[in-house]
Amino acid sequence: MDGMSGPHVIRGSVSLPEAELVWRFSRSSGPGGQHVNTTDTAVELRFDLARTDALPEVWKRRALERLAGRLTDGVVTVRASEHRSQWRNRETAAVRLTALLAEATAPPPKPRRPTRIPRGINERRLREKKQRSETKRGRSPKNWD
Repeated sequence: MDGMSGPHVIRGSVSLPEAELVWRFSRSSGPGGQHVNTTDTAVELRFDLARTDALPEVWKRRALERLAGRLTDGVVTVRASEHRSQWRNRETAAVRLTALLAEATAPPPKPRRPTRIPRGINERRLREKKQRSETKRGRSPKNWD
């Protein structure tokens, strides 16, 4: 597929090799003109994630784990049929696949370290609570002799 807009970069220097991408074209559903019944504008892009050597092993494991519900025999599939031109649908499908893989291979976020409440704030809260309690207790009728 010559002329595609450059390599499909996932992140950094890692990109998807064009040889490992499988393109399939079909007729788009929905409204159109006279042209719609004769051209295959819908695009299905498949990438064999389980067997690729293009991704580092750690990324591959992470992606297989995160995309487990979306894979069919280790193959991830992306469809695009929004545009009337096959070329634009191909671009859209490639962008979707690279974005999906970039998100799936991203390192996990650092674990959240809970903030520690300073002792002074806690003491002030308890002191104010006690004051409020005294104020309310002073309003009760048993002290009205």
